[in-house]
Amino acid sequence: MNRIETDVSATWRTLMIAGGIIAILGVIAILAPFITGISLSIFLGALLIVGAILRGVHAFGASNWKGGLFQGAMAIVYTVAGVALIANPLVGLASLTILLIAYFFVDGLVEIVMGLRLRPDANWGWLVASGVLGLVVAGLLFVGFPSTALWAVGLLFGINLLASGISMVMVAMDGRDHAREDAASSAAGSA
Repeated sequence: MNRIETDVSATWRTLMIAGGIIAILGVIAILAPFITGISLSIFLGALLIVGAILRGVHAFGASNWKGGLFQGAMAIVYTVAGVALIANPLVGLASLTILLIAYFFVDGLVEIVMGLRLRPDANWGWLVASGVLGLVVAGLLFVGFPSTALWAVGLLFGINLLASGISMVMVAMDGRDHAREDAASSAAGSA
């Protein structure tokens, strides 16, 4: 048994509980994608303000005036962006949706190119199909923009949380099975 299996078999309960909670949060995010998207936009704004404070502190501690000026300028940019996201999270949500569209588009193109380059190998078509799906999602989000901004970020975040939570639960179940096997073999060895 390798080290990862040992770690999971020892902590499978915690992993299963955490995975279950993350999966439940994913379902909640899927059911309320607009609220999730707005919350993410506000959270990103808060993180930018924290980053602005840290940059401002660093600006005063910089060893030369050029470094301090650069850090101070970045602190101002972070502050403006953070306040803008918190003050108007819908604009932030629209910006996040545009980034999401760009991500799916670029990722789709890269996967298609990689799949075509792997063409003689087995299962190259799966990579191409994934890339085409990415382009279709990017296209659908783009065509529906700006209304897709109301749900896309929250829905996709929720799907990601749900998938992560389920995968954690499945890994925990495997760890539980290994723990039971270890306990059974220990009991058989001591008898």
